[in-house]
Amino acid sequence: MATTKTEQTVSNTHMNMPGRFGAYGGRYVPETLMAALEELEQSYAEAQADPAFHAELDSLLADYAGRPTPLYLAKRLTEQLGGAKIYLKREDLLHTGAHKINNCLGQGLLARRMGKHRIIAETGAGQHGVATATVCALFGMDCVVYMGEEDMRRQELNVYRMRLLGAEVRGVSSGSKTLKDAINEAMRDWVTNVRTTHYLLGSVLGAHPYPTMVRDFHKVTGKELKRQILEKEGRLPTAIVACVGGGSNSIGAFYEFIPERQVRLIGVEAGGRGKALGSHAARFEGGSPGVLQGTYSYVLQDDAGQISLTHSVSAGLDYASIGPEHAALHDSGRAEYVSASDAAALDATVRLARTEGILPALGSAHAVAEAIRIAPTLSSHDILVVNLSGRGDKDMGILARELNLQGA
Repeated sequence: MATTKTEQTVSNTHMNMPGRFGAYGGRYVPETLMAALEELEQSYAEAQADPAFHAELDSLLADYAGRPTPLYLAKRLTEQLGGAKIYLKREDLLHTGAHKINNCLGQGLLARRMGKHRIIAETGAGQHGVATATVCALFGMDCVVYMGEEDMRRQELNVYRMRLLGAEVRGVSSGSKTLKDAINEAMRDWVTNVRTTHYLLGSVLGAHPYPTMVRDFHKVTGKELKRQILEKEGRLPTAIVACVGGGSNSIGAFYEFIPERQVRLIGVEAGGRGKALGSHAARFEGGSPGVLQGTYSYVLQDDAGQISLTHSVSAGLDYASIGPEHAALHDSGRAEYVSASDAAALDATVRLARTEGILPALGSAHAVAEAIRIAPTLSSHDILVVNLSGRGDKDMGILARELNLQGA
């Protein structure tokens, strides 16, 4: 569905407004949430200007989360594929097993600063839920995590982890029983309890200031990556490759390199099991601009504007929309967005595990799949960096079924 002339006029009007990334972003929420969003925006601005806030966050990122994460040369994979040299940014080695802890520590400190002691969150793959529950345990906060029942089934291990950490996990039985529906329930909770509760949103989605704030808490990844690749290679990479669900790990890896026009930025969406609407979560291949859950971005929707069902072997990549900054990067041509199928992601998981002894999360495996695809087409002078955003322990149930690991 193409953007109409009227939509383009509206988009141009908003180009330079706060919370906008070109035409995208904004704040499309019930009036009951406006005061909370304005409080959050002000508190975040004050925290950004406070050296003590940054010092505490930096200390936690280093001593609790385990930053900086290594930049690892995947030597055997590089040799097998030929072509470009492949590095892995090892966000999977962070405490809790994924990049999500970066944002959760930042927002947890912010919630404490605002005097909010009850935290709610949504989760798909479960990693954001685990990171939220971890931070709430660390800070002594009450924690409620909303999770679609289908994702609870697929990510049972992370449900147990959240409960062990003291979080209440509330299953969501509406809709597709996945991430979109979990976000809906979290927003309903926030509307009801807005004075006492902070919504710790897990990706660069939602109403302003979330896309900017979450990006800022994750851009540490790209800053480290730039320093590390210059130390190891004396030059910038040819391309950075990252999976894109909502888009937090990818924007964290990309952001520092946006001004570096010679560095390709490649986001990999969930190609699922086919091109038909409902069989994938490739928003740029099958979506069109629209509003979902507080922000204006690309959305998978039918001709009547109804949000489509989605599919991915990776719980968490199957969200119907994408962060608004990614939409702007796509339209400007600064970043490229491709998709990898379920089968390609599963093959990449096996290959990385058996070549480098590293088991990636199924989301991250989509980025590995793209690196495997393009590395042989490049020269030995080229450098690919894959942002390995999470580890695959949580996906063992899915992998056992899909790859027939039971030994039958």
